[in-house]
Amino acid sequence: MAYTDELESVLEAEHALRLRIARRIAEEGGELGADAPLEPHLQAADEAIEAWGAEDEDEHDARAFRPLTPLQQLLAEHRAICDRIADIRDRRLS
Repeated sequence: MAYTDELESVLEAEHALRLRIARRIAEEGGELGADAPLEPHLQAADEAIEAWGAEDEDEHDARAFRPLTPLQQLLAEHRAICDRIADIRDRRLS
């Protein structure tokens, strides 16, 4: 059985989710059919990820009473993966 690093697989999942966010932004911008996100969409994804992470927890709690948009769901999943990456790295430093 080959050794697999937990962090490596989680980092790959984070990268794949970043691409999904970029594709979703492209779709919402009316650019359907773009298989690979273009650089502006990746940049927009990074900005959306940063903005989502910078929001107060109170704002996220308020969203509990209304459904998240598909983009917001992806951003929430990305945040959870980033939290998991941070936890793995913290455990390794302990």
